[in-house]
Amino acid sequence: MQILAVDDDLVSLLALRSMIEDAGWEPRTARSGPEALDVLSGGECQMVLTDWEMPGMSGIELCRTLRASDRAPYVYCILVTSHSGPRAIVEGLSAGADDFVVKPFAPEELRARIQTGIRALSLDTTQLMLVTLAKLAESRDPETGAHVERVRRYARLLAYELREMGHLASEIDGNYLRLLYDTAPLHDIGKVGIPDSVLLKPGKLTPEEFAVMKTHASLGAQILDAAYQQHPSPYLAMGRDIAAAHHEWFDGSGYPSGLAASYIPLSARIVAVADVYDALTSARVYKPAMTQNQAIQVLAQKRGTHFDPVILDAFLRICPRFEEILRECQDPSGDQVSRSSLN
Repeated sequence: MQILAVDDDLVSLLALRSMIEDAGWEPRTARSGPEALDVLSGGECQMVLTDWEMPGMSGIELCRTLRASDRAPYVYCILVTSHSGPRAIVEGLSAGADDFVVKPFAPEELRARIQTGIRALSLDTTQLMLVTLAKLAESRDPETGAHVERVRRYARLLAYELREMGHLASEIDGNYLRLLYDTAPLHDIGKVGIPDSVLLKPGKLTPEEFAVMKTHASLGAQILDAAYQQHPSPYLAMGRDIAAAHHEWFDGSGYPSGLAASYIPLSARIVAVADVYDALTSARVYKPAMTQNQAIQVLAQKRGTHFDPVILDAFLRICPRFEEILRECQDPSGDQVSRSSLN
């Protein structure tokens, strides 16, 4: 990773450069704010260590300029300063700085600040990757757009209700709810590897075609695992779990691995209910949409076989709110959800 050090004082600049290099990163240098902007225009540096006090364009002004430009990718800014106290912190944060290093500082502190910034940038990159992957799935099957939006909202609602009921409260915290909402749209990412002749077939699948369609769960897990190996994050880990196991059944009769009960990740058990509800209540080229009551009846009959009883009970408590989401989030072209949701 390239890190840009900015300071008008040559001795201080060389010291920053040496610390960056000794910590294992590639240093770039600039002697002024305008020179720093010129270096950053190349898009190779995503982190800046800038002195606060510089003639012409100060570090504060450099931060403001970067934030006003709304450039991509995001540039993480660390102010190197002799200023301290609440007023300085407020001024720096208001200008768009992400962190501070107060002079004098030890190399270990600078290294820790940089590591914090790298983690933040990794999160930003991961979220961008999630959006890209979800859009990739939509590009293969244009009928999935409103479907994935509804599923993510259903899943978050279910998880919240489980927590309110006192189930799995230690596991379902605010961070879990955010992760689930962000990763649920990836449940069918494996469809990118399914041939058009199967994925887009207008009508019922043959047993052979259905066998091909079922591979989307394993394919999705493989895609997200490959991304996880390059960018380890809880987002990609949960997305991988959901893609792999959202067609597993609570009684062990699902696919691709025949997992049962708690061996199925909680996130996948939640998305399974959301996904099937949406499939039942959405029209397809070969079937009309079920009514709310019909869909509820079908899901209730699969309590303990297809679905985790605790999660299904949570669904039954709040199913009118599912209907509200269904009304609010309709595809303007007349959404017809992907066939794989019911299989």
